[in-house]
Amino acid sequence: MTITQLNYVLAIAEHKNFTKAAEKCFVTQPTLSTQIQKLEDELDILIFDRSKKPIELTDVGRKIVLQAKNIVDESERIQDIVDQQKGFIGGEFKLGIIPTVMPTLLPMFLKAFIKKYPKVKLKIEELTTEEIITRINDGHLDAAIAATPLTLDTIKERVLYYEPFVAYVPNDHRLNSYKKIETADLDINDMLLLEDGHCFRDGVINLCKTFKNHTDDQFQLESGSIETLIKLSNEGLGMTLLPYLHTMDLSDKQKEKLRYFNDPSPAREVSVIYHKNELKMQIIDALHNVISGIIRGAIAFQNVDIVSPLPAKV
Repeated sequence: MTITQLNYVLAIAEHKNFTKAAEKCFVTQPTLSTQIQKLEDELDILIFDRSKKPIELTDVGRKIVLQAKNIVDESERIQDIVDQQKGFIGGEFKLGIIPTVMPTLLPMFLKAFIKKYPKVKLKIEELTTEEIITRINDGHLDAAIAATPLTLDTIKERVLYYEPFVAYVPNDHRLNSYKKIETADLDINDMLLLEDGHCFRDGVINLCKTFKNHTDDQFQLESGSIETLIKLSNEGLGMTLLPYLHTMDLSDKQKEKLRYFNDPSPAREVSVIYHKNELKMQIIDALHNVISGIIRGAIAFQNVDIVSPLPAKV
């Protein structure tokens, strides 16, 4: 039995197809099939039921896959241990980022990070929080940047910054005349929201204590894009809330529609998260330090506290 054979088993279990598994493992299908057959002969059992389409695991195969994953994960951690001991910061690092953070934060830190740590090969995906949690627990992500706290036993969180919420209010809206607003001023019924699956949407709803059904409204609209919400708000279809970093690139005319909250401003906590058994801590430390430094520098000229843990989190 070899680590290579176990990797082949995991690939087939994931893709339920020998051809796709072979492509993932960068080998020919006959090579992969031969190694699986050798492993099954050695163990004197069948791991896969090849009569099913798509291929299915046998009962004992399911147990073998669980153990194989543990063995492969631990074997890969040996190199991580060596890298930590040598102080080496490099190698492949798979990072997930939630959609409401990706477009603003990634351009701020990516160039600086890859320049400072050229030996790190970042693989970045935009994923929902739910997808991130699944992939971290499955070992398909090394870390992620997400809104916290998540309070999950298997995942650790390191706060990067607290990002205030800012209201974007069209000219004809009831709050347009306000210089600053309170959370009590918000009404979910005239709020444009992100669609389900976005944690920022959940934070907005938590702020709006007057939440009720939209059955009597003229229309109900939810979008997956903050930029779309801004455009709809410009048409007078409602106000919306923005994460602070999204306001930095607005035009001067758009910034006239921003309304800040009275202190303490509601904010979301943004953290780098990773599995409690993660060993690539030298890269996580580097990522945390670079992002924290970039954020402080970017808003140093702004009268907004985006780093301190003082704002009221939601």
